[in-house]
Amino acid sequence: MPALSPTMTAGNIGTWQKKAGDSIVPGDVLVEIETDKAQMDFEFQEEGVLAKILRDSGEKDVTVGNPIAVMIEEGEDVSAFESFTLEDAGGEKSPPKEEKSKASEPEEPKPAPKMEPEPVPEETEAVGGRLQPSLDRVPNASAAAVRFAIEKGVKIAGLKGTGTGGQVTESDIKKASSGAAAAPGAAPAASYVDIETSSMRKTIANRLTESMNQSPHYFVAATVSVSKLLKLRQALNASADGKYKLSVNDFLVKACGVACKKVPAVNSSWRDGFIRQFNNVDISVAVATPAGLMTPIVKSVEGLGLQSISAQVKDLGKRARDGKLKPEEYQGGTFTISNMGMNPAIDRFTAVINPPQAGILAVGTTKKVAIPVETEEGTELEWDDQIVVTASFDHKVVDGAVGGEWIREFKQVLENPLELLL
Repeated sequence: MPALSPTMTAGNIGTWQKKAGDSIVPGDVLVEIETDKAQMDFEFQEEGVLAKILRDSGEKDVTVGNPIAVMIEEGEDVSAFESFTLEDAGGEKSPPKEEKSKASEPEEPKPAPKMEPEPVPEETEAVGGRLQPSLDRVPNASAAAVRFAIEKGVKIAGLKGTGTGGQVTESDIKKASSGAAAAPGAAPAASYVDIETSSMRKTIANRLTESMNQSPHYFVAATVSVSKLLKLRQALNASADGKYKLSVNDFLVKACGVACKKVPAVNSSWRDGFIRQFNNVDISVAVATPAGLMTPIVKSVEGLGLQSISAQVKDLGKRARDGKLKPEEYQGGTFTISNMGMNPAIDRFTAVINPPQAGILAVGTTKKVAIPVETEEGTELEWDDQIVVTASFDHKVVDGAVGGEWIREFKQVLENPLELLL
C-alpha cells in the first residue's frame, strides 16, 4: 500500500484497473485507492507484469507498506504465483506504534499516577462489497421512492429495483413495506438511514474540529461594492475572443493575494513556538466535490494575472471533482477563500479556518442595493451591486486591528478593480 499523502497511514482498495497477467508501463493506473484526503489513481512508475492481486476491491484500512499485489518482470512465469498468498508476501504488518519514553528517577521516585486503560475502539459493522465512488453511494432510487421509503420506514439499501437500470421505484417500496408488515412479530422498520463515513469525511471532521478547538476564531465582515468589478469583467470577457472567461471568483482570489501581500501578518501560520510568515501567497480555493470539501491551491497568486488564475481555478476545480488531484495540489496553502455566492439564498456566512492557516474568507451572493445619491435636483436612488464578505482569523496569529486592516485592503482593491491589472 503506497503512501499517497504525508498524513496517510492506511487506505481502502478501490477498483483494480489491471488484472493478473497484464503488462504495466510507467504511468499506467494500477488501482484506485481511497486515502484520508481523496480517492486517487495509483500510477505505477516501473515496467513489469501484474502477477497476483493480494487485496481485492473493497478491502478497507490496509496499512501503508502492506503488500497489495505481486509484480514481476516481463518474461517471468505468471502461473507460478497463482497460489501465492498474502502470508507468502510477508503477511499483515501492524501500523507502527509510538515508543513510550521511560522516565528514570534515581532518587526518591515518585509513584506514578494510575492511568485508566484506554478504551478499545469498536469498529462498526462494515458493509461488504466493492468500494464505490461517492456518487455511487447515493441510493439508486427515484426521488418519489426515497420520500415514500422514509414515510414507510423502509431501508433502500439492499432492495433490488425493478426500474430502469435497477432503479428502486415506489412499487418496490410498497412490496418491501407490505412484506415487513406481513411478517409476524416483526419489529417496526427504522426511520433513518446510516451512512458509512469515508476516510476523507473522517479527515474533514477531525481537522475542522481541531481548528475550532485550537484556533480562537474571530470574525470581521464588510459590505463591498462590486459594480465596477462587474463592468470590468464584462469588458474583459467581451474582448477575450473566447481565450478566457473570467469569473467574479477569479477577481476575489487575486484581491486576496493583494491584501495578503499588503498585510503579511495574515499570510502566516501558527507553529510550535513560533509564527511562520510566508513570502509567497498560495490561495486555497474551497471546492465542493461528491466526496466532500477539497481546497486545491493556486500558488504564488501575487505574481499571476487574472487569465492565469482563471485557467488554474477551472483546471484544479475539475480535477478535484474528478478525484484526480495530486497531494501537492491540495496540501499546504497560506490563505483560503470559500465562495458560496453562486447560491442566491446565501447573503453571508462564516467559515472555519483551514489549519494551520490563520485566515479564511467567506463570500456571499451579489445583491442589488438602492443607494441614495445627492444631485442638483435632490436625492435620487441608484442601484449598486454589493457582496458581504466575512473573514475568519486565528487570534493566536492575527490581532483584531490587523484583521480589520486586511479587510480594508481587500475592500479597497475590489472596489477599484483596475488596481488588479497593475
